[in-house]
Amino acid sequence: MIQTAAPATPDTLAGRLDAAGIEIDVSEHRRAEYSYDASNYRVRPLGVVFPRTPADVAATLRACHATGTPVTGRGGGTSMAGNAVGPGVVLDFSHHMNAIHALDEDGLWVDVEPGMVLATLSREIEARTAGRLTFAPDPSSKTRATVGGALGNDACGNHSVRYGRTSDHVIEFDLITSDGTALTATATGIRATDPHDAGAVRRAAELTSSMERLVQDNLAGFRTDLGQIQRQVSGYHLEHLLPEKGFNIARALGGSEGTCAVVVRARMALVHKPASALLVCVGYPDVVEAARDIETILGFSPAAVEGIDDAIVATMRARRGEDSVTGLPDGKAWLYIDLDGANPADVQAQADELLARLRSIGRMVDGRVVPDATERASLWRVREDGAGLSSRLHTGGESWPGWEDSAVAPERLADYLADFRDLLTEHGLHGVMYGHFGAGCMHVRITYDLRSAAGRAVFREFTADAARLVVSHGGSLSGEHGDGRARSEFLPLMYSPQMLAAFESFRAIWDPSGLLNPGVMTSPDAFDEHLLLDGVPDRQWRTSFDLSPASGPETVHGVDPFVHAVQGCIGVGKCRSDAGGVMCPSYRATGDEKDSTRGRARVLQDMVRNAATVEEGWKSEAVREVLDLCLSCKACASDCPTGVDMATYKSEFFSHYYQGRMRPLSHFSLGWLPRWLKLTGRITPLVNAVMGSPLGKLVAAAGGLTTRRALPRFAPAAAWRREVDAALAADPRGRTGPPRTLSARSGTVPRVVATGYDGDASSGTAPTDAAPTGAVLFVDTFTKGFRPDVAGAAARVLAGTGEPVTCSADACCGLTYISTGQLGTARKLLAHAAETLDDGSDRPIVVVEPSCAAALAKDLPELVHTDAARRVAARVRSFASHIATLAAGGWTPSPAAKVPDSVVVQSHCHEYSVFGAATQRKALAALGVPEVIEATGCCGVAGNFGFEANHYETSMKVAEQALAPAMRTGNGTTPVLADGFSCTMQVQQLDGGRRGLHLAELLDPGPAAATNHQHSTSNPKEHP
Repeated sequence: MIQTAAPATPDTLAGRLDAAGIEIDVSEHRRAEYSYDASNYRVRPLGVVFPRTPADVAATLRACHATGTPVTGRGGGTSMAGNAVGPGVVLDFSHHMNAIHALDEDGLWVDVEPGMVLATLSREIEARTAGRLTFAPDPSSKTRATVGGALGNDACGNHSVRYGRTSDHVIEFDLITSDGTALTATATGIRATDPHDAGAVRRAAELTSSMERLVQDNLAGFRTDLGQIQRQVSGYHLEHLLPEKGFNIARALGGSEGTCAVVVRARMALVHKPASALLVCVGYPDVVEAARDIETILGFSPAAVEGIDDAIVATMRARRGEDSVTGLPDGKAWLYIDLDGANPADVQAQADELLARLRSIGRMVDGRVVPDATERASLWRVREDGAGLSSRLHTGGESWPGWEDSAVAPERLADYLADFRDLLTEHGLHGVMYGHFGAGCMHVRITYDLRSAAGRAVFREFTADAARLVVSHGGSLSGEHGDGRARSEFLPLMYSPQMLAAFESFRAIWDPSGLLNPGVMTSPDAFDEHLLLDGVPDRQWRTSFDLSPASGPETVHGVDPFVHAVQGCIGVGKCRSDAGGVMCPSYRATGDEKDSTRGRARVLQDMVRNAATVEEGWKSEAVREVLDLCLSCKACASDCPTGVDMATYKSEFFSHYYQGRMRPLSHFSLGWLPRWLKLTGRITPLVNAVMGSPLGKLVAAAGGLTTRRALPRFAPAAAWRREVDAALAADPRGRTGPPRTLSARSGTVPRVVATGYDGDASSGTAPTDAAPTGAVLFVDTFTKGFRPDVAGAAARVLAGTGEPVTCSADACCGLTYISTGQLGTARKLLAHAAETLDDGSDRPIVVVEPSCAAALAKDLPELVHTDAARRVAARVRSFASHIATLAAGGWTPSPAAKVPDSVVVQSHCHEYSVFGAATQRKALAALGVPEVIEATGCCGVAGNFGFEANHYETSMKVAEQALAPAMRTGNGTTPVLADGFSCTMQVQQLDGGRRGLHLAELLDPGPAAATNHQHSTSNPKEHP
């Protein structure tokens, strides 16, 4: 049996690793990042190793074996059962061991390293085979889960009805045992990876002999107790060792959760990609009724049958806008049915027949075929984000994994779900359900209270009862996530003592020292040990931001709002994906967990747990380090399924961290930009002359800025006023009334007036007391200080809508102070903005600069807790979102210049996050641009970030993720739409001959000569 050695000291292990040329990272932030996966558990490791080769893995395992140090393998860290956390060394394969070594299209196999992300693998295979082949397993976490993790858990995915589990696609794989021996597991046995390695040859023979005896002793049990349903993932899959199965050791090791050996390379089978596929979406009154149609649906040989309930859909719409979910038929629960085949007409006919059959049965509410690719992608995104969306619902409630992976035979699913709902009610719990209905595997997020002793007692009682229930239905505790720490304790409810003994023997044959992933499967830790919400001190972290859930603080059971906010990350790891959405640009640039939203959130979670005092926590160097490369892009606030808003947490942390200590110079040079612009506007010629000379680089360096990036030219203080005056004076509605500041206290509001500057009152009719209509054009600090011509264009566009326009510039959103954590000043500026703009009307406030619009819409009510702030925030629109709204109401723009045939669009990240990902696309649709090339990603400048000397390199790497490639399309001549000022600066940095256009310039009804859609008519507005 397993005999665990007493561990040596960390210094002894580090010495052995160092002697072998292996670096172990034992930094505070690194250990925090790897204390968590996507489960309910937290186990603090000794350190993390990032191996580059199988030899590195073998050397690490030998050192750990000699010192009695446990080892846990890890890929994307998306395990929901706690099987990717451990107390010793964590091996992260995703950073370096992530390559394809060979691909044989004729033989239908690929040779791949364990750290390769599943979606990347499929993408590469499809690219190399012209779309003919792919890798079939596609779990919802496929954009960050790796091959090694899929093998360890025996992951399945949305199309498992057709393609089964990962182990169904194993040909053979190379592995390293706990003592450092290199072996290869095959479909017929095991051999030494290097046939000249005498020790490995002997070890292979010993393993073969031991496993053959194990099979002979358990022939009956392996045949009757294992492999009884499609998704019987719990326990070891020892039925594959049976003679009639060919002694398939490779498949027997699939799903062993890293407890037997460590995979370092795998040969996996490939499948032909269907020529045609079609999604059928069917609505039902609830998930039980949906499940009752599964047998009928399976008769049509679907590739996938997935289900979700309405709580997930409602949360997606609340977080990302109504248009984030399109194409759903009526219902409260839905099935996604993927049909495929060689002939599109045949697939369509099959879809029509299926819908007709389901309608005749009478359970469905509504159904439709979804031919549109955009709608299909939208619907699948809801399903794939289910784990995150269901954990932090739009109602403010929380739900957690723990019993999220049970499985039964598909024909028993409906009865099982009906009984399961009753069990939830019996324990006072609610479950959000989704999952692989066609395979009988349900994912359920449950409203446990894991923070209190009483709640954890309910957790234990319910889980034991749930285990008994699924076994009574002939099912498995786990259907694809593995047993891990979440279910291993309850395996005795599913298996006989004899089978459990066989499991222990199998593990001991491979790892007699018991060092590989201890605490799971055999001799497990109690399932309610190491819970991440247990032991977090109950104390108050005072914040400037109001971080209470939208539904009110009462939904979090008295938990401090800051603690609740940072605990929003549950580890699903979408921030580690390399494509789709914007989050997380810094991770995509570095590939380092510390630079992901998840990594930062986990370090913050350790801060609120481990800090001796609140004051000590706010001074955490580990937190400051992981926040360093955060661009404050806010993409995570919308892209993260749980709504983690790292930009806000960074701002809050910096406001405390730098209290009483020296800030970086850039916090003064860039953070105080609104102050400097008041000065530069008065002495513009002098400032521009200095900054355009060699002295300018010295000034930039003295301010903590990079000298490798061109700086913008400053505009005279009155320039924006002249632009807006000219625009509004040209409108037949004229300027009516004297300049004045918009304020609720002023009593009346001028109909068309430029405000917020000193000057003579214009002639016109005195204002009346009639309710104001039209829009307020807010000219922000960036527009006033750097591109006043855009203010004029925006004013002309709004005046051309036929509605009255009021212009205000006598306020600041405080964005630069927010992003640098100078929240006292930011609050004062925002309070003034609320007072200035709260005019008693509901007119939209249209902000030229999208980042300022986002600050007024989101940060204002979170920092200024007044009714006026909330009223103003509700009225704020970015320029593009306002244009999209006008267009939806029937307005058609009349630009003076010819509409370009193609436009590259760089949406500002803050606009993307706060106003919606489709904002610019909708506005351009109104303009009638035939082709829109979207640079979906952060530009890399992100306010002050890209101008800071220590961030320039990362900034340019981020630009290469989307903006730079998009700009290179069309021979580099396509106009670039970049409403954000920081985005325009990156455009000019990438191509000095082009400038980023604001949407207002494309829509400008002024003289055609005023706008050149391809290149600037003069030198770029920047300092060399």
